[in-house]
Amino acid sequence: MNICIYGAASDDIAFGYKEAGFELGVNMAKRKHKLVFGGGCAGMMGAVARGMTSENGEIVCVSPKFFNVDGILYDKCTEYIYTDTMRERKQQMEENSDAFIVTPGGIGTMDEFLEILSLRQLDRHQKPIAVFNINHYFDQLLDFFKTMVEEQFMTEGNLRLCPFFDDIRVLLDYVENAEIFHADVSNLRSEMTDF
Repeated sequence: MNICIYGAASDDIAFGYKEAGFELGVNMAKRKHKLVFGGGCAGMMGAVARGMTSENGEIVCVSPKFFNVDGILYDKCTEYIYTDTMRERKQQMEENSDAFIVTPGGIGTMDEFLEILSLRQLDRHQKPIAVFNINHYFDQLLDFFKTMVEEQFMTEGNLRLCPFFDDIRVLLDYVENAEIFHADVSNLRSEMTDF
């Protein structure tokens, strides 16, 4: 399975986030998944990629050409796809992936996450989306989503299109078996961030 990872490019984030990202990469590689990501060598992106490399996992870098300069891109990818724009990059990541995992990040990560979630809501793709809620990073976002549901700007069904997890094993189980889990996501609530 080709799994797209969205996440921070900044190396200034706390070590705990990068440590969890590395473990995500390790577990993805052990399960024989391929990483598709924005190609950054730092932050969450670099951490997941290094985890993949530690287990000889396959890595696809999708990057705009203007990022192809020294010190920006991870240099141990098995494949490189270059685009002219950031919008093309998102499209290539979507087209080359079977599932999406959102890890902590900033504006760019949120842009990627909300676009892929919006496309799922509009039935433009059927690929699973999961949020890796490291250190409760996304708790306030989940609260905001709940407010959207309560105020009827979003349905609870749409909220269930992007479950939040704090356990790597359960997260990857969900991504691998999303069709089964969509039938009754509530069974996972004991091991995922509560809705």
